[in-house]
Amino acid sequence: PPAMSRRVVRQSKFRHVFGQPVKADQMYEDIRVSKVTCDSSFCAVNPKFVAIIVESGGGGAFIVLPLAKTGRVDKNHPLVTGHTAPVLDIDWCPHNDNVIASASEDTTVMVWQIPDYVPVRNITEPVVTLEGHSKRVSIISWHPTARNVLLSAGCDNLVILWNVGTGEMLLALDDMHTDLIYNVGWNRNGSLLVTTCKDKKVRVIDPRKQQIIAEKTKPHDGTRPIRAIFVADGKIFTTGFSRMSERQLGLWDLNNFEEPIALQEMDTSNGVLLPFYDADSSIVYLCGKGDSSIRYFEITDEAPYVHYLNTYSSKEPQRGMGFMPKRGLDVSKCEIARFFKLHERKCEPIVMTVPRKSDLFQDDLYPDTPGPEPALEADEWLSGKDAEPILISLRDGYVPIKNRELKVVKKNILDSKPPPGPRRSHSTCDSDYFSPALEEVLEEIRALKETVQAQEKRISDLENKLCQFTNGMD
Repeated sequence: PPAMSRRVVRQSKFRHVFGQPVKADQMYEDIRVSKVTCDSSFCAVNPKFVAIIVESGGGGAFIVLPLAKTGRVDKNHPLVTGHTAPVLDIDWCPHNDNVIASASEDTTVMVWQIPDYVPVRNITEPVVTLEGHSKRVSIISWHPTARNVLLSAGCDNLVILWNVGTGEMLLALDDMHTDLIYNVGWNRNGSLLVTTCKDKKVRVIDPRKQQIIAEKTKPHDGTRPIRAIFVADGKIFTTGFSRMSERQLGLWDLNNFEEPIALQEMDTSNGVLLPFYDADSSIVYLCGKGDSSIRYFEITDEAPYVHYLNTYSSKEPQRGMGFMPKRGLDVSKCEIARFFKLHERKCEPIVMTVPRKSDLFQDDLYPDTPGPEPALEADEWLSGKDAEPILISLRDGYVPIKNRELKVVKKNILDSKPPPGPRRSHSTCDSDYFSPALEEVLEEIRALKETVQAQEKRISDLENKLCQFTNGMD
């Protein structure tokens, strides 16, 4: 009969993706993972480092380990300790692998420069401290395409956008959320935000116009926290709970927010599902805090739109989860995702692989992916410009760039005020009115350049000495 010839199984190159933990010696052991009750992921990774929020007496701290430094972590390994209360969220800058931001219960956000070598002492001095929240700050997220733009959201129901390069507040989105903000996510080019809130609404916000452009009340009927992220084509993917406390996932179209494209029930566990999305493969991975599994789904344009692929299961529950950006993966092994699963006292990388027989570069698995170069400067973005991420090819693998320093130039508040007295237009202004000041500035820049060059030489000499020293000790 003709019905028999219909294809029953959906064709997809990701149908057989499987997860595998690394060998025991490739884990990071003896880490006192933070016990703070907070639905953040507690772990941030990039091609150079893994950062984990840890227990710390009397303040807030996180540990940063070079990716290759697996095995048992020395109990005296330096921490990043500058906050006076627990750290609640950390996020690596997408445009500089040596820069990480942290948000804390002490109401501040701090941005840190992490050296390529392991420092001897704790890192206690942030490059910049951002103060503007009145209650604890539980969410931070860097802008995907604009340099130095960082978002923070606090328990004061306030979302703030910062220019880290100047330490200034760019925008404050107040009066938009009536209750605790659960999560905030950018779309691919950073022109829109999606937020979830305890008032049971999902909002899509244009941050520069300071406008809510779409909102949905109760995408999931249950009372427990909702999460939302942007996926391809501006659609929104949510996780939440039904009225019967079953965990659900939903897919929504902004242009028709009333009805879901897909709404699926999963199980009755009570952990909030953290969604991690890979735009290159259109796969969303769901990791529940306290679960011992990772479920993953492919999102396509064909019904039922959200297709269950598989579940990675283990015995141990996860306390948190890090998700490696695409450029940090091993393309020679057809690795399409790598998670860093936090246990009570260790961090275990889990590798997701597409089984392939060939050793050649699989270009269908690895389309060009966002690289480390920002597409815009902060002020260009603020003035209304948008730009897609600058993509790189992974054909020959990705080699991390050497440490680039984050420079913060604090603006002087007096500079922006007009001079007292009658305004002189620039055209009628005589040129020598400027020249002495200009000369002075140029002279200062010349002197600074010389200092920087001298310091750079000194640093590289010291690094070389250190290398000889450590090589001698091996």
